[in-house]
Amino acid sequence: QVQLVESGGGLVQAGDSLRLSCAASGRTFSSYAMGWFRQPPGQEREFVSGIGWNGGDTIYADSVNGRFTIPRDNAKKTVYLQMNSLKPEDTGVYYCALARGHFSATYAQAPYDYWGQGTQVTVSS
Repeated sequence: QVQLVESGGGLVQAGDSLRLSCAASGRTFSSYAMGWFRQPPGQEREFVSGIGWNGGDTIYADSVNGRFTIPRDNAKKTVYLQMNSLKPEDTGVYYCALARGHFSATYAQAPYDYWGQGTQVTVSS
């Protein structure tokens, strides 16, 4: 069993930076792909970024490409989402997720087996 716990959310102003963390329990963290998703107010959950098991491949939604990065530290069983140049449209609940069946980064939600509880990010204009 894997448990994921996000932290680092908060209220910031447009243009600020924020780093989210996702700490995992269990032995399988370093073997599989991880991802970040978000759910804006009144909208469905959407893909933000993904990373392969060893950090060698990363993918980003067009809306965050060039502003967000997704490093991971397998020794600490933690994946991060570094968010720079934040915009009001980045507001939402951010979730991290783990895909046991995937070694490479993936956009789709279906492959992700485990999800965190979410952390709120609010960007004011």
